[in-house]
Amino acid sequence: MAVLSGPRHLDGSLGAAAGSDQPGSGEPADLVIANGRLVLPTGVVEASVAVRAGRIERIQPAGSNLPARRLLDARGRHVMPGLIDSHVHFRTPGLTHKEDWRHGSRAAVAGGVTTVIDMPNTVPPLFDPARAAAKAALIEGSSLVDFRFHLGVDPQRPDLLDTVTPREAVSAKVFMAGHHTAPHVVRDAAQLERIFRIAARSGLRLVLHAEDDRVFALLDRWRPGPSSYADYEPMRPRSGGIVAAATVIDLVERAGTATHVLHVSSAEEADLYAAAAASGLPITFEVTGHHLSFSDHDMLRLGSRIRLSPAIRQPADRERLWTAVFSGQAGTLGSDHAPHLQAEKCRPPAEAPPGLPGIQELASAVFTGMRRRRPDQPVDEQVALLARLGATAPADLFGLGGRKGRIEVGGDADFVIFDSRATWSLGASRVQSKCGWSAYEGWLFTGRADLTIRAGEVVHDAATGEFGAPSGRWLAAEPMAGPVPVPAGGGRPPDRVGVRR
Repeated sequence: MAVLSGPRHLDGSLGAAAGSDQPGSGEPADLVIANGRLVLPTGVVEASVAVRAGRIERIQPAGSNLPARRLLDARGRHVMPGLIDSHVHFRTPGLTHKEDWRHGSRAAVAGGVTTVIDMPNTVPPLFDPARAAAKAALIEGSSLVDFRFHLGVDPQRPDLLDTVTPREAVSAKVFMAGHHTAPHVVRDAAQLERIFRIAARSGLRLVLHAEDDRVFALLDRWRPGPSSYADYEPMRPRSGGIVAAATVIDLVERAGTATHVLHVSSAEEADLYAAAAASGLPITFEVTGHHLSFSDHDMLRLGSRIRLSPAIRQPADRERLWTAVFSGQAGTLGSDHAPHLQAEKCRPPAEAPPGLPGIQELASAVFTGMRRRRPDQPVDEQVALLARLGATAPADLFGLGGRKGRIEVGGDADFVIFDSRATWSLGASRVQSKCGWSAYEGWLFTGRADLTIRAGEVVHDAATGEFGAPSGRWLAAEPMAGPVPVPAGGGRPPDRVGVRR
């Protein structure tokens, strides 16, 4: 990233204030990002953006004279809002041998992510909202990203949801199926309905791992565990997700609960949730980078590196998920960043835990898939789609839409300066996650986060590999608002997936 003038520092600062001595320029801004292709809510335009005190102060046409103490030239690159990954497992507390907040947040900013929402299945799990502040205290001082939490749902104490305020959480995670790091599964139908009704009454959005554990238990009683990595997907088949989808849609119809379904993996699930949203139900769904990137054909090559929950499906399922992305049926992109040590992944097939690191790779992997599938689509449209699914939509769904997720005057000065033409490859030495490996090693990516800026400060510079200060904050959120229904018949939804607060 070129600086307009003056010596280059990690934060892009100039050796002297640029433009401050020009007549009529006024007090210089703290930072100006000049001449980039800004991804605004109204479209992509060539413009410059000025920052003061961590907030966006002005947006003016490219070439405008905006005096600044720090000046970055984004010419030829896109300036997106900082990405928001609403689905991460940073493993704090209790599982920090796999990942910790320092490494997880380094991986995040290396991929253009400036805000994360962490999942509750830690040790101990985050069930009690009264413990959210203590978890935040563990993290503060080590995070390069701003952060929020999803509360967990204790199958034995669902009434804890009645005590949640927006300070602690505006969403609660329900596991309808479990695995190595998710033992707290809601299997009882009456209890699940009770949780849906409490969440609706409390104004919480449920986020779901929506596979039916009873389907998997039936298969496990019928045949032994997988003897090879390729046997894993038949043991955790699409039928688990399809059965769960029918249950979820029925519960939403009856309780009216705002619901966000995570890591949808099959064509049938995508069809069901898209149809439910088109009928006016408050259902949105997430697609992950790995379900868009891999298919079961990759299992022989990558083995347990792509052993996931839900499992990686067939190429036709992957392409149906891409259709959901391009058509606007998908609600958000998420990484489901869930690292395990290589030694854990090398256990026998029946014991290897599901999950992979993915936050560092998310934006580049998705943008690479966009370019390969639709090379003739304008780049501006694809970058705008990446920003909408990866920043605007999660901000609106999870109570951050008043300050995050879009480049607007008054919003937080979180940006990704994104080079849509860059080609690069990820080697193990560049993996920032504590686990030290990536399923994407050797991929040739298109598109790179050159510079990641949070609150007006550079937190990662791809050119130098340097990181900024770990001053990420535990964010306040506003009460949840229901999603805008997808138009009948699918198609592109309004720009705001949730109601702006």
